[in-house]
Order: sequence, then C-alpha cells, then structure tokens
Amino acid sequence: MVSDLTPPVQHEITKPSPLLDESGALVQIGWARRPLLDCNMEMAHTVGLRPLQRFRAKRWDYYGVTTPEGYFSITLADLGYAGSVFVYVVDFADASYHEESVTVPLGRGITLARNSDTGDCTYSSKRVDVGFYVEDGARRIKVRWDKFDGVPLHADLRFSLPADHESTVIVTPIQGDRFYYNRKVNSMPVEGTLRIGDETTVMSPESSLGNLDWGRGVWEYNSFWVWASASGFLGDGRRVGLNMGRGFGDTSAATENTLLLDGRIHKLGDVAIDYEASDFMRPWQMRSERVDLVFTPFVERVAETKLVVIDSEVHQMFGRYVGSIVADDGESVEIEGVVGWAEEHHARW
Repeated sequence: MVSDLTPPVQHEITKPSPLLDESGALVQIGWARRPLLDCNMEMAHTVGLRPLQRFRAKRWDYYGVTTPEGYFSITLADLGYAGSVFVYVVDFADASYHEESVTVPLGRGITLARNSDTGDCTYSSKRVDVGFYVEDGARRIKVRWDKFDGVPLHADLRFSLPADHESTVIVTPIQGDRFYYNRKVNSMPVEGTLRIGDETTVMSPESSLGNLDWGRGVWEYNSFWVWASASGFLGDGRRVGLNMGRGFGDTSAATENTLLLDGRIHKLGDVAIDYEASDFMRPWQMRSERVDLVFTPFVERVAETKLVVIDSEVHQMFGRYVGSIVADDGESVEIEGVVGWAEEHHARW
C-alpha cells in the first residue's frame, strides 16, 4: 500500500529560462501550465566523465488515445543504453491487450526533439515507421507496423493542441544533480484512423481524446513511480483530464497532480494514492482535501523489459474513475465512470 504525503507547497513557474545552468543545476523548480523551459540536456553533469553522460539521460515521447472501445498508444524512447519503440492496443469490451516492441541498441535511429512544442520525433526500419509531427495547433501521429499480432497496423491521427490548451508541466529535482522535466497533456480531441489488419477504427473529436507524456531527465538507477491519468467527458459534455502521481524525486516545490477542464489546469496539491500491490485489480483510492476518487480496474497490462543494464516492470491498470474533485473556483466536479488508468512502475535503468 502506498499512502505518503508531502508538504502542500506549489510553486508556479511563469517565466522562460533554460532548464539547466552551466554547472548542470536546475534553474527553476516547480510546475507550469506551459513548457516554458528550454530542455538543454547537453548541460547535464551527473557523472564524472562527460562522454558517459548520454548513457544516464532518459528521453521519451508517449502518445495515447482513449476511444469508447479501447486505448491505442505508441512510444519513442531513448534510455541511453538502448532505445525502445513500442505500440499497444487495449480492447475494453473483452478486457484484452496486445503489444509489440522494438529494442534499438544505443537508441540509434531514434530522433527525439529537444523540446515538447517544436520539432519532430521519428524512427524508421524495414518493418516499422513512426513519426510524431508538430503542426499548427495540433500533433500528427503516423505509424506503420508491418506485423502487429501477425497483421499490418497503420495509424494516421491528428491530436488537436491549440496554444491555449494548458498542460501539466513539472520540474522535479532528484537526489544529487539528477532531475526530471515532464510535460503531460490530457484531453486532446483526436481525429483519424487506426487500421489493424482488416479492421478500421475511425476516431472523431466527439468521442476520442488523446494524451501526451513527454519526459526528459537523469534518474537514479533504481526508480519507482505511480501514475494515474484519464481523458474523458463529463455528464455535461465538458472535456476532463486527470493527472496524479508520486514516487520519485523531491516534490516539495510542486506535485504533478492536476485536474483539467476544457483545456484549463486546476492545480491540486498532495494526493494519497492507496492500492494493494499484491492485487492490482482491487479498487484504488485517491484522496485529499479536494480529491475523493475510486478507481476500479477492469484490465491489467503487464510490460517487462529485461536487458543487461535495464530491468523494467510496469503494471498498468485500465478502469473507471468515480467520485469528485474540487476545482480552483470551488466547483465540485463529479466524475462518473471516466475511463483511464493507474500504474505502478519499477525500473533499474
């Protein structure tokens, strides 16, 4: 069971700056509504020999889209020692999922943009093409995967992301000179198609919402975190997004806990996330002065990576959130069966 709390201090970053100074120290610490900091990872200095620094850097772009029928996700990641490209599909009706991945030695061929608001991210091989493209007011996701569960997969999706759509951006110091710079975007209206074999799913903004988890940092070799998220619709039709997490770094300046309503962030303080690690399918509880949620899983996705220097295990539970959250203006926002996920992740990387 996990139920620890940190002080309710929430420092909002409002001015642009580099992420790191010349010594490799964080310039600003806290949270922001937009990606204001330039991610100058080349200034990181957490190992004695600078040429070895790249092996400690962790970078990834994770996109997902929730539809009434299921969830589709594609990731490009460079973990220093190795890169990873993976795609998975969750079917809500029969509580099943399928996943395919490619491991790329030293991350060669994976291109990840410096910052989250400009630049493209790509990977291409004989059987896989992945592209994340920044467009005016949108993100374009294109995927070709020749053999996904034995059949071709093609995706061409447009995530709407206008300039006034706010994000959960955090800068978290980790022990020593380590750090995590993260941007999470929820509830982006999605349109496009996902074709797997002979089956085509047409996505429309009225029913399909996307999310982005953009991460850059230098972590401890042994790391642990809990992440809970959802993108859906309220009973009155408003788009809602949830983001909660804990488990790594010093969160005394800011947590990553937020409520998103129609593109506007409502900042939450500490949230206790309680669950049973011996049975992830039991209901989870999220509690604070402003949060009263129960998350009931209906499918468990387990993903493991076993390499020489990388050992990762994630239990990602998909389920429904029920309860209420108090917005910044005092409104009690009722959450009635919004589909999302909650996960526990252990990594040695």
